[in-house]
Amino acid sequence: MELPRRMRGDELLRSGELLALRQRLRKVAPRHNLSAVIACAFDHRTRMLPFIYADTRMTPAGVRAIGSALVDSGFDKVRIVLQQWNPRFQPSRMKLDGRVPDLFLISSMGMHGQKAMAMIRDAWRIDKSVRPLIITGGPLAVYEPHRFFSADPSNAASADVVVTGEEFVLLSLLEAILDLRADGESVRSAFCRARQQGALDGIPGLVYPVVDQADRPIELIDSGVQRLLGDLDELPSPVIGYSLLEPPSRLATLGPKALAADQIRRLSPISSIVLTYGCKFACKYCPIPAYNQRQHRLKSGARIAEELDQLQRTYGLRYFFGADDNFFNDHERTMDIVTTLTRAEPGGQPLRQRVRWHTEATVHDTLKLREQLPLIRESGCRGLWLGVEDMTATLIKKGQDANKTIEAFKLLCDAGIGPHPMMMHHDSQPLYSRKDNYGIINQVNQLRKAGAISVQVLMLVPSPGSALYDSTYESGQAFESVAGRTVAPWMHDGNYVIASYAHRPWIKQVNIWLAYLSFYNPLNLLRALRRRKTKLGYRPAGMQIVGMLGLTQNIRRTFTWTLRLATGRFKRATQPPASPLPMRAPDGGWAEHAPHSGQCTHTVTTTSPATGLIPLTIAKA
Repeated sequence: MELPRRMRGDELLRSGELLALRQRLRKVAPRHNLSAVIACAFDHRTRMLPFIYADTRMTPAGVRAIGSALVDSGFDKVRIVLQQWNPRFQPSRMKLDGRVPDLFLISSMGMHGQKAMAMIRDAWRIDKSVRPLIITGGPLAVYEPHRFFSADPSNAASADVVVTGEEFVLLSLLEAILDLRADGESVRSAFCRARQQGALDGIPGLVYPVVDQADRPIELIDSGVQRLLGDLDELPSPVIGYSLLEPPSRLATLGPKALAADQIRRLSPISSIVLTYGCKFACKYCPIPAYNQRQHRLKSGARIAEELDQLQRTYGLRYFFGADDNFFNDHERTMDIVTTLTRAEPGGQPLRQRVRWHTEATVHDTLKLREQLPLIRESGCRGLWLGVEDMTATLIKKGQDANKTIEAFKLLCDAGIGPHPMMMHHDSQPLYSRKDNYGIINQVNQLRKAGAISVQVLMLVPSPGSALYDSTYESGQAFESVAGRTVAPWMHDGNYVIASYAHRPWIKQVNIWLAYLSFYNPLNLLRALRRRKTKLGYRPAGMQIVGMLGLTQNIRRTFTWTLRLATGRFKRATQPPASPLPMRAPDGGWAEHAPHSGQCTHTVTTTSPATGLIPLTIAKA
């Protein structure tokens, strides 16, 4: 399921290619007068640690980026709807500028896929003559585009086209459609003609259906893996996206105007911002390196400083989270960004005094930059999320071990940068071990003592786009259902045990609760308050409060699933989920975004885990 790599030298767009595309679209935009609604799918059943609070208080960067790209290209009638804030929004009732929008775009993560499909089905209630062109994107589209299409003849509601890439792919799609669109013709009608004439086949990063006379998908065409934007300075300003947000409401319709600028800081006090993309490590459970075509992409320090300054001045935003894969990936270029942020004084005011930013890194690279940590802190950095996963490096080796991890955490604390470890619980790891640090609680306690101010503990689950995805299913490790309940997409967030060889997998579920409880508890809150005079201040105490509140949600939401794991019968999948429709390339060849070659998921039934018996081997049907 890893995305294949393009030919060497053809992974990236040519310099200036995105800028030139936006300039071409600005020339034709006034004639077409398009309107667009962008929806961010969100399933409220995923509201628990480690996502609690940030899931509704940090406006996603993806939908803002798409909105910014459209407006910057001349299409200024755009509204962004967040299901986090507008849970009752119904696409069938949306009107923008007094009419049904020309474009309806949906961005979704895999765990929110059911909500995305529900919006597509509702949008299909709009009369076909005025129905907007339905475009989907986001992480779900990148790795599982087939999930946006229905093979059910009685309910064929599907996306018109899936964008499996970034802004350049979407804008290229619009350019191809508008080149063929006649005056007064709907965008969806022009899209259908472009599809029939093969005008979309040469745009890498699209998946679209071949349909029958009743407009039902019968097969999917995959135009291949996208070319990536190498110079992130070419992206439109993120300031634009915030001006397009729909105000929170319980209504099914859109409001008369977008959210006022003075309300953004109150509703979304944390701003996600793109700094760099890519990671030097190739962890088998992670799809990030393959997605980035093994490339490292970044913005210049000057551009980052400009964006932080504009967002702070325009909306009063002070706290930022860098949407990085590993900010410390390239040490020289990292320090160039940090030095620029430290020295930046736009308008005569030091930027480092007005903003606080956080991002992701690795233990290995943090130690390589130990001498530079004070300067990184001076630039405004106040926290790093570190993919520790397993301190003993049994699960994955990224240059870390227990001693190096503890050393890195203490260095960060001494510099005033809060370490936030991200851990993965897995089958071979016990809750507690006496003679070593292998137990999950052993590691969590060591991290707390070393200075961690929060902790993330997730179960290792099948991750689409990763090297381990297929084998997790083919080996019989992944559950298809437990006690008659099918494993749903929203359960793929790492909080639910949905793949395990353990004889009693419910214990793994309880282990996650206990690991969190060993970190987030009143005693540790008191300890954090006693240490408030350190450089980390009240941040550890604040995270303790958030963590304890979030843990109650985790236990409440996963309790019933734990009972099912303890008392029910399993069905174990023996093949990964397949596309409901055949997929091919435009020339009839292999589809690069196709899932496992099998078209059916075969399952076998095992005995109840409560008996402690599972088959020694799982035979494929």
